[in-house]
Amino acid sequence: MRSIWKGALTFGLVNVPVKVYSATEDHDVSLHQVHNKDGGRIRYQRICEVDGEVVPYGDIDRAYDDGEQTVVLTKDDLASLPSERSREIEVVEFVPSEQVDLLTLDKAYYLEPDSTSPKAYVLLRKTLEQTDRTAIVRFSLRQKTRLAALRVRGDVLVLQTLLWADEVREAAFPALDESVRISAKELEMSASLVDSFSKDFDPEEFTDAYQAELRTLIDAKLEQGDAIDTDATFGTREEEDGGEVIDLMEALRASVERSRAARAGENDKAADKKPAAKKKTKAS
Repeated sequence: MRSIWKGALTFGLVNVPVKVYSATEDHDVSLHQVHNKDGGRIRYQRICEVDGEVVPYGDIDRAYDDGEQTVVLTKDDLASLPSERSREIEVVEFVPSEQVDLLTLDKAYYLEPDSTSPKAYVLLRKTLEQTDRTAIVRFSLRQKTRLAALRVRGDVLVLQTLLWADEVREAAFPALDESVRISAKELEMSASLVDSFSKDFDPEEFTDAYQAELRTLIDAKLEQGDAIDTDATFGTREEEDGGEVIDLMEALRASVERSRAARAGENDKAADKKPAAKKKTKAS
């Protein structure tokens, strides 16, 4: 991994030099656009509307248009902003971890200690662990002021940017204002369904089915000279009718039974795979 930013975590008089790395990466298959007539690559060009010339990216500045006038902002203008020049990740407060709304979490970054001694880094990590607190920090990255949550993941400090409050939409759905009666039996059956699906979360058990199917399609096309029927690769599958379930109790009951049967089948398979216990023999 390559660091994308270097700076220092600051809280009070404590200064923790760090390097910042992207914690995640995209695994999607890269596709580009082509002309469906001849397969020619479609490319986009940055063309100036004044002289009609193609403009290199390095010659492009930013501008704000208020409808009557345009203000051009050069790279030097943007770099001169105090926030952009700052290389500090400032801790502004420590909050209970459960108060950080998951809806506001955005891009995640790893922080690596960047000093001869990682003592200050480890101290902050252990403090967050023992107090069960999340640090709310403020910093600037790529011409934007960011708000972020600083938390612990294993032995690493993780910086996860947060959406600003006005970037989260309000869930205003009229249907949620309607009075709905849920019987005790329905709630009990629903809880039973949850229990039948309950287990410890292991993200390694899940894969991106669409990307796997896309790679299979691409490989099949390559092997057969780009002349292949998609149904021959994946087979046909009838679309399930989507509709509202009228009998909620019956749907819950059927779901519980199906889940229990599936779980029992998994347990039977696991039992079959276990080697038979060896009989102990008496010593002669």
